[in-house]
Amino acid sequence: MRVLRTVPNVPSRDLSQSRRFYGETLGYCVVMDLGWIVTFASPTDPAAQVSVISREPSGLHPNVSVEVDDVDAAHAEMRRQGVEVVYPLRDEPWGVRRFFVRDPGGTVVNVVMHR
Repeated sequence: MRVLRTVPNVPSRDLSQSRRFYGETLGYCVVMDLGWIVTFASPTDPAAQVSVISREPSGLHPNVSVEVDDVDAAHAEMRRQGVEVVYPLRDEPWGVRRFFVRDPGGTVVNVVMHR
């Protein structure tokens, strides 16, 4: 399993205000908008990203997303190591396969792969 990208997931009570802050104030471009999550990327470095989440369909709020090249292998390795899986491995309707784990400090991590 290779890590392809890591993106912080910032909670938002008002996506329109967050959109103005990250888009207009900081100069990021919207690269994904599902209505409940908006991902912004730097126009000069597309790998520099931040996601803003108003609600998470799983009911949990992952603090960070880690995109990997093989989510099934990542899931198997996490389970082998006894890492706490807090959201099961599944295919989501918006085109990703993902699961959530809790790191030793309690942070929820979304491990994800685009299908």
